[in-house]
Amino acid sequence: MRALTWQGTHDVRVETVDDPEIINPRDAIIKVTSTAICGSDLHLYDGVIPGVMSGDVLGHEFMGEVVETGPKSTLQKGQRVVVPFTISCGQCFHCSMLEYSCCSNSNPVEKQDMSANLYGHAMAGLFGYSHMTGGYSGGQAEYVRVPYSDVGPIVVPDHMDDDTVLFLSDILPTGWMAAENAEIRPDDTIAVWGCGPVGLFAIQSALLMGASQVIAIDHYPHRLELARKLGAKVVNFRETNVLEALMDMSGGIGVDAVIDAVGMEAHGFAIENMLDVAKQKIGMGADRTTALREALMAVRKGGRVSVPGVYGGLTDKFPIGAVMEKGLQLRTGQTHVQRYTKDLLAKIEEGKIDTTFLISHRLPLEQAAEGYKNFKQQQDTWTKVVLKPGMENA
Repeated sequence: MRALTWQGTHDVRVETVDDPEIINPRDAIIKVTSTAICGSDLHLYDGVIPGVMSGDVLGHEFMGEVVETGPKSTLQKGQRVVVPFTISCGQCFHCSMLEYSCCSNSNPVEKQDMSANLYGHAMAGLFGYSHMTGGYSGGQAEYVRVPYSDVGPIVVPDHMDDDTVLFLSDILPTGWMAAENAEIRPDDTIAVWGCGPVGLFAIQSALLMGASQVIAIDHYPHRLELARKLGAKVVNFRETNVLEALMDMSGGIGVDAVIDAVGMEAHGFAIENMLDVAKQKIGMGADRTTALREALMAVRKGGRVSVPGVYGGLTDKFPIGAVMEKGLQLRTGQTHVQRYTKDLLAKIEEGKIDTTFLISHRLPLEQAAEGYKNFKQQQDTWTKVVLKPGMENA
């Protein structure tokens, strides 16, 4: 089959690789009909995630048709399914607590030490991301093996097209969980750093949850316009002092909750961020935390901090004093996708959530490398790229 493989920093290629096979009784094989490039994929593209090896098949946002099932799969051939990026067994302690992204069993034992040594506990398995997360082949391919197919995939109705439901695989539930972690209350003012796909879905979710004011922070004009169309007020951090603006917009108290949807490759010209960039490039540090530092300073005393943005290693100049002295609550983590998919599917079908406004480009799988390059270099206009296996080259 054809699949997108990682070959090194800023080097991804569509190559012919082995077809996937049923390995365990709960497996299923999916013929991919749509797969998307995620902002988290750019961390792999930029070479800042450890445990990625040459030849690894990328992609964790995908959906398709079931073409083969193991004897203990609950799926049936011919069904259309969206597959969560988190691989979860459904039976361990964490899965029983609906903490699906903390699954204890989906990361193979022989690979668990990689993340356990770095984080204190082994991570769960994720599709197409790193050998720290199991080394599973991803969905930017013609076919993919789905472990624990009786737990993860959600069957979608035939009358709903791929574009409408594809983002149930990751970014929609991630934005929803980000807003949920902010514990939004009536009359709250919420600030969201980053108007990429997750940030935009967090904005949409926060407004649905009853926030009276959502403030979007970014510097790309088109992305800020998308946030404005969703109902957010916008702040361009290249033109405005963000902390001063947020104090003015919150009546001098500070915003009630903040959402960092930027993560480990934050932009900024402050001296501390330039130092972070330099250290990241030479391997002395892993994460650039400009957005998170600013969010911690902006949130009011007693406020809530939600971090859906991906961080992978260590940082310094972290304002832990602000966290303690202001009495902040901090919640983060990979998304427990399976907890949210049924309810979000219903909201999409009822017209309460729009997902398609994000899509700027649809490309054949064979042009995936072009998609990565432009998604990285033209983030204002390439807001979301959907790859279609079998589509003729544009």
